[in-house]
Amino acid sequence: MKKTLLVLLLLAPMLMSAQALKKRGGSVEAVVPEGWAHEEAMGDLNKDGQADLVVVATPNFKENMKEREDGYVFNMNNPHLAIYFGEPSGDFALWKVYNDLIPARDEYTTVETSLEITDRGALRIGVSTWSSAGSADTGGPTHTYRWQNGDFFLIGKDEKSFSRYSGILEEVSENYLTWKRQVKISGMFEDVDVEESEKWTRIPRTPLKRLGEVSF
Repeated sequence: MKKTLLVLLLLAPMLMSAQALKKRGGSVEAVVPEGWAHEEAMGDLNKDGQADLVVVATPNFKENMKEREDGYVFNMNNPHLAIYFGEPSGDFALWKVYNDLIPARDEYTTVETSLEITDRGALRIGVSTWSSAGSADTGGPTHTYRWQNGDFFLIGKDEKSFSRYSGILEEVSENYLTWKRQVKISGMFEDVDVEESEKWTRIPRTPLKRLGEVSF
């Protein structure tokens, strides 16, 4: 019994590491554990001439999986956001992992993410939600970050909110370099009775927020 317990204790770190994002690899398949759902974007984030890799990977830990009566399985694990910087060797080296930044889905709310690295090296992370019960609203923010002074800082946010009941779409865009906000109201359908509008305002200047300091 003691020997069995000792073996389990010795194997535990290896089992845990096998179910975690790898610190280094030459491709997204090399750094994401097998069976994890993932999406990725590539581009030069720190302007060193090397392609970098950003990954959103969702674990498949059984304790956070729930099967519906019809057999559909909900994956309610928290997605992990990981940033890898490219090296001259062709490998990607892990810079940081954010385990709880992107919310997990539940039985009624679906969470969808999007990733983009622009030609200028800005990182855009979008998180949108829609609910099958309890809410008719859908949409979410896209945060734009720029690498500077050894970290990623929030320089802009764009958010769309659409009501399936009213058919009204609200779009809010904030620029934290010019400190201006744009708000647009429009209808998603021809028969929506809404006065379309566009309004610009100034927003208070504050220190730029680092990636991880603003909830998605």
